[in-house]
Amino acid sequence: MGDPVELEVFKNLYHSIAEEMGAALHRTSFSPNIKERRDYSCAVFDSEGQVIAMGDHMPVHLGSMPMSVAAAIDQCELEPGDVVMLNDPFRGGTHLPDITMVMPVYVTSAKSGGRGHPPYTTPDFYVASRAHHADVGGTYPGSMGPCREIYQEGFRIPPVKIMRGGKLVADVLALLLHNVRTPEEREGDLGAQIAACQTGAQRLREICDSYGIARARQAAADLLVYSEEMMRAFLRTIPPGHYQAEDFLDDDGVEDLPVRIEVTIHIGASSKKKSSVETRLAASPASRRKKQSDQVTIDFTGSDPQVQGAINAVEAITYSACFYVFRCLLREDVPATSGLMRPIRVIAPSGTVVNANPPAAVAGGNVETSQRIVDVLLKALAQAIPNRIPAAASGTMNNLTIGGIDPRSGEPFAYYETIAGGMGARPTKDGVSGVHTHMTNSLNTPAEVLEYAYPIRLRQYSLRSKSGGAGLHSGGDGIVREIEVLTDAQVTLLADRRSRGPYGLAGGADGAPGRTLIVRRDGSAEEIPGKLSVRLRSGERVRIESPGGGGWGKSNAI
Repeated sequence: MGDPVELEVFKNLYHSIAEEMGAALHRTSFSPNIKERRDYSCAVFDSEGQVIAMGDHMPVHLGSMPMSVAAAIDQCELEPGDVVMLNDPFRGGTHLPDITMVMPVYVTSAKSGGRGHPPYTTPDFYVASRAHHADVGGTYPGSMGPCREIYQEGFRIPPVKIMRGGKLVADVLALLLHNVRTPEEREGDLGAQIAACQTGAQRLREICDSYGIARARQAAADLLVYSEEMMRAFLRTIPPGHYQAEDFLDDDGVEDLPVRIEVTIHIGASSKKKSSVETRLAASPASRRKKQSDQVTIDFTGSDPQVQGAINAVEAITYSACFYVFRCLLREDVPATSGLMRPIRVIAPSGTVVNANPPAAVAGGNVETSQRIVDVLLKALAQAIPNRIPAAASGTMNNLTIGGIDPRSGEPFAYYETIAGGMGARPTKDGVSGVHTHMTNSLNTPAEVLEYAYPIRLRQYSLRSKSGGAGLHSGGDGIVREIEVLTDAQVTLLADRRSRGPYGLAGGADGAPGRTLIVRRDGSAEEIPGKLSVRLRSGERVRIESPGGGGWGKSNAI
């Protein structure tokens, strides 16, 4: 590695680009889900598609985004001014509402043979933006329903060019907009994503103008090595051994049976097994250098086969959850690059709930199964480093979608939101109440925006008292959010932790499980399952009570 001062300068320069991309996307987007909840992520990649900087955005997006970039590079010959769009979960995406834009960045124009064919050149960098769109078609408004195959979930986009040579590809855009319920909102949000990529490209060119392309590219390579070495140094502090854990999703929304996720973390052990994600990411020339042995193997063998319902996770999601957990164990100033995963091998058997094959439904895999993967990883690591690991957080994103015809405009509307819960207690302090945790990093939709944008009234929004698990340190409380529809509407829920609450650690009590109620116009209420779509009449309400976090340690109370 080069000069440490210069490395720190470039680390912050690249990170600031990802953050500015996010700010541009936030400012220019149309939908409340992106503008208010900030359900988006942006990142910067080197010439081989390895991530060198991420914005402080959505963990479930960021860890998996390199697979989308790899898919775009493999599928398309990218020239200046091109932008590739994709959302296919089996081609590096997560679930269909998450649409990714990938843009090559050309600082120099020299011809290079390389991967492309003349007259194409090789990009010096790539930038990418990913955002959750409130509707991408499919059976249910909001595209987040309890489906049984991906074809029901919405419009599936392989890597295709949405911009070619700086010009919008109108027929591709038209094909997408004719398959969604809210085309104007979608067009605005897609444009905001393209603008974010253009912002990132411009800033990279400015950096290269100031420092020179050679220094900028060398700094990117050094950041990857630095991240790898920092991860290796941390892993050496974990006691060697095999740490096993299991946890369960309540059900898949079709069969009333728990779904097992099992993991064994081998510390200080190497494995000859290799996942398809690793095979793809290792194909770049930069990754073909002489590798040090793996220090950690994360093996999900023993997890249940893929299921009929929509909670199947694709391999990119599982990889992303592993990236997130181990990134959280490092110091905050360590750059979040692809180098972090070089000492870590992830094994997710094909055809299981953590690596589903087409045509599996996957909408909930991104939002619910990703959370449970984090829970089971932390549960295993708590055996190795108990004083570093918190109890389980709420463990669900409580995905709520509401759609119908807005009587004010006569046009379709689609509202999507995730609802916060309690953070798990930590070894040294209580958990935080009413906060988005782990694989989500979004905000709520403010009541004023919600009621202005949709035919919806927010009837209650409060903390759910005493829902956090008791212990030496208490888990955070969940949320009560009650929404009244002002027109007939389809209400869809994808949620979990309804059958069993988030686990406590070191003798702490479990957090309270969540529950969902439908409140009729006459005041009667009925509890509904966590994965369901139901038709509500105007004046009826849905009430979500999210889980509290688990407690940590035995309480001193007598």
